[in-house]
Amino acid sequence: MTVSNLKPPISRRAGAPAAPGYRTEHQRDVINRLKRIEGQVRGLIDMVEDGRSCEDVAQQMSAARKAMDKAFYRMMATSVMEAVSTSDSEVHTFREVERSTRILEKYA
Repeated sequence: MTVSNLKPPISRRAGAPAAPGYRTEHQRDVINRLKRIEGQVRGLIDMVEDGRSCEDVAQQMSAARKAMDKAFYRMMATSVMEAVSTSDSEVHTFREVERSTRILEKYA
């Protein structure tokens, strides 16, 4: 799919969100994911303090790391979708997608 094929889902003025609450809904999702991860990390601390086996702790660390990756990718996907849906020109859309790509390359 080319950038020129991407059309906003609804009629909107330039710079306006694609749909009411779009950003808020996805921010809430990322925040909820991070809060779950926070609970996982607290559980990890308890596991280490309780002297749980290295394998048990490693398994839970892996789960927390994967959850962080999923939260990161959700945040990035939201950023790209917002850039595409709120852009007033193909050039602006391309720049925003390119910016998101650089962030992914740097931090993913």
